[in-house]
Amino acid sequence: MTEGFTPTPMERNTRLDEKLAAIRRDPSGSKEFLICDAKDPDMARGIAALGMAREENSKERPRNRREFLDIVRAVVKQDIVDLMLLSAYNLHKLAVEENLFANSNMARAARVNDTSEIWLPRHGAYRASPSQPFRTADLSRVMHGGRPPLPKGVAGADLGLYSLTFTNDVDADHRTLTAYNAFRAECNALGFRHFLEVFNPNVGTLAGEEVGQFVNDCIVRCLAGVDRDAAPIFLKVAYNGPRAMEELVAYDDEMIVGVLGGAGGTTRDTFELLAQSKRHGARLALFGRKINQAESPLDLIEILRRVADDELTPADGVSLYHDRLTKGRIPARIALEEDQLVSQPVLEAA
Repeated sequence: MTEGFTPTPMERNTRLDEKLAAIRRDPSGSKEFLICDAKDPDMARGIAALGMAREENSKERPRNRREFLDIVRAVVKQDIVDLMLLSAYNLHKLAVEENLFANSNMARAARVNDTSEIWLPRHGAYRASPSQPFRTADLSRVMHGGRPPLPKGVAGADLGLYSLTFTNDVDADHRTLTAYNAFRAECNALGFRHFLEVFNPNVGTLAGEEVGQFVNDCIVRCLAGVDRDAAPIFLKVAYNGPRAMEELVAYDDEMIVGVLGGAGGTTRDTFELLAQSKRHGARLALFGRKINQAESPLDLIEILRRVADDELTPADGVSLYHDRLTKGRIPARIALEEDQLVSQPVLEAA
């Protein structure tokens, strides 16, 4: 950073900030539910990270970055999601170089760490070992674009996603928490905010309800030593069923809990995850692959919003989505009857 430069936080007038503030003012009465789009898969996978594009001969190939960024631009223009999450690389392109968010009150954020839990190259075996902390992104450059002289205020984003994976291995979890402490110290110095993603253990023998109980206890223990101003503005956790979600939400009404989208699955899985997590206390959903792999991401996002607002049931949402595909002459990857099935065990059990 340039000596003597004091970062100026982004004005907090995005939909995200307004809705989070409304929830904090009235945790039990607020009806707000936020939908966020995780367009950061390039931080995890390789060539196939950005989804598949369909050629005229109906064959599929990996989508390239130019095509992927066009989809992000379209989602920002649609202006339904409350937060757009990007890799630092793509945030710089869209927010700093293109100023894409200048006339939008959609919040933007960068994924600011990339633990070994999400190192997912083809033929890779990193997930077979306890997750290790790692961070590629430079927070100062995420905020200011990295081109001297530094701008006044925030050119990129003053918000980032930081992820933790607790594995029940004392050495691995000690490394994870030590790195998180160092990250928060840097956030405090820069005026950078974060939200916290907590994955389920990627190794070990915990199963069933034990997983949700272990993760919930690790979250509470981890954050008990963090003051309010340094704490994450919300949590993003795996959906481990109704009981796990309800006990985490009930523990502290100042801690806003959201759910991560997880694996692709069926379209019914997507809408069911949103509806179930909301019913059991979650206040937001951050979808990645479920939007990224959709035949028509904009239609899916619009219907997600309607399911979140209780205008549609999950089953009705699937039917409407397929109707949109038919009218748009977009081939469905899964037939309607099969796409109405709940395929993920944690959702099916509830």
